[in-house]
Amino acid sequence: MSHASYPRRDVDDTAAVPLTRAERRDRATADTRDAILGAARARLLADGYANLSTRAVAEAAGVPLSQIHYHYGSKQQLILAVLAAENERLLERQARMYAGPEPLWRHWEMACDYLEEDLASGYVRVLQEMVAAGWSDETVAAAVRGLLGGWYRLLADVARREAERVGGLGPFTPEEVSMLMGLPFMGAEAAILLGMDEREFPARSALRKIGALIRDAQAR
Repeated sequence: MSHASYPRRDVDDTAAVPLTRAERRDRATADTRDAILGAARARLLADGYANLSTRAVAEAAGVPLSQIHYHYGSKQQLILAVLAAENERLLERQARMYAGPEPLWRHWEMACDYLEEDLASGYVRVLQEMVAAGWSDETVAAAVRGLLGGWYRLLADVARREAERVGGLGPFTPEEVSMLMGLPFMGAEAAILLGMDEREFPARSALRKIGALIRDAQAR
């Protein structure tokens, strides 16, 4: 009898491979951290940084209070972790946008659209809460400076690219242009969060008109 005549046992390549104990532990740890971060973000938006309670976060996450201290150490480090996670995701989004083929004025308009998204998601509120906390807490300030630095370095790269394309930035360095691009958004965010009336203090429309100025300058 040939080898081919023996009954063949089909192998199910889609069968799940059991996780090892270490893999199960790592997955449970990641799930717990994600649950805590999600709950912390929700409570921060509801209560604000000053009134935030780690006990309330633990209850919302469905974990013992000790798990928050084990994974994050303190309320301060927990909220900085929330901000860092949001910041990383949005900075990657912004980098993809500026790497696109659209002209700079269109990128500015897209950034204005993203501002509305980030206000709605709560990211802007979290960021501004931590900026304010950093005024009296150097640890928080250092962390927020590091996060914001990523945005301004990205904008400096954009300005450097435009300088090469058009032959310079006049009296400004790329780093100065990055501040002129970024600070109007920071100021507008503060005004909007304070509830300033757009009819008297038109932060949104002012930002969008800067895009029109860039478009006109690029058309010359």
